[in-house]
Amino acid sequence: ISRYPAIAVSRDKRNPKSQIRNLKFPMPDYSIIVPVYNSKDSLGELFSRIDQTLEHLGQTFRLIFVDDGSTDQSWEVISDIRQQHPGKVTAIRLARNYGQHNATLCGIAQAEGDHIITIDDDLQNPPEEIPRLIEAMMKEDADLVYGIYDKKQHSVMRNMGSAIIRGGSKRLFSTKGQGSSFRLMKSSLAKSLLNHQINFVYIDELFNWYTSHISFALVEHHKPPYRKSNYSPRSLFRMMSNLVIYYTAVPLKLMVYGGLISSIISFIVGVAFIYRKVVSDVPLGFTALIVAILFSTSIILLSLGVIGEYLSRIYAVQNRKPPFAIREILK
Repeated sequence: ISRYPAIAVSRDKRNPKSQIRNLKFPMPDYSIIVPVYNSKDSLGELFSRIDQTLEHLGQTFRLIFVDDGSTDQSWEVISDIRQQHPGKVTAIRLARNYGQHNATLCGIAQAEGDHIITIDDDLQNPPEEIPRLIEAMMKEDADLVYGIYDKKQHSVMRNMGSAIIRGGSKRLFSTKGQGSSFRLMKSSLAKSLLNHQINFVYIDELFNWYTSHISFALVEHHKPPYRKSNYSPRSLFRMMSNLVIYYTAVPLKLMVYGGLISSIISFIVGVAFIYRKVVSDVPLGFTALIVAILFSTSIILLSLGVIGEYLSRIYAVQNRKPPFAIREILK
């Protein structure tokens, strides 16, 4: 049963009991969550390679596909895979596109077993690297293991955007500044994220709140064989701005410091003009007045803009919109 009572979930009309876990399937050793967006070409190969990897390890798994509002035939492909492997696949279709982190949280809500793996849908993270994550967790007794790369096979702009987000996260949240969407975590840690009802979810920052036992494993990173990345520079910028405003008070602090600095500068400039007027009888002039007005007005408008952004986020949080809504689920 979903941990989000406010979420509207429609049943599969062909199977009214599709939301009830079929008890003939044993509890898996690993739940593997795959957020999906327009990746119809890679899903079949992804499942096959995950199946071979976990079978070679002698571990059972259940693959949770979360279709995050795809506009291609991804859902049809997921449904076919689930029909062929009902004991290994759960198919979830969200009502619209909510973003990768929200879709991952949806998968966590449905996950079972002691451990959870998250992996992208585009085969940039080879499923054959999963044993490296497992080995690192067993070796260091970590709650969370990230797969990290020597060199990411992204475009220059995407790598720059990712570097900015990692660097900002390191400074804003005191993290190690490393991480990826290829993760292995203990189920107890992952389930703790379900306590958060905010509609913008950034999983990695929440993990940093709940544990410091985080480890890293060096894994390979390949170029996407079927499509380009769904993350554009614009979407990365939007993610970073939401991350800063939802999870930090940095802009408000900058307003305080900026106001203090501008006040000091204005006071010094004012004293300088008064001194020139008294000592040299130099007219203050129209230019000085306009500069002072424009400077103070710009500071005020900037501050009001920042406050407005925070008020809009507070409004969204108070509306208690769930982070996702499920349209259909096949278990």
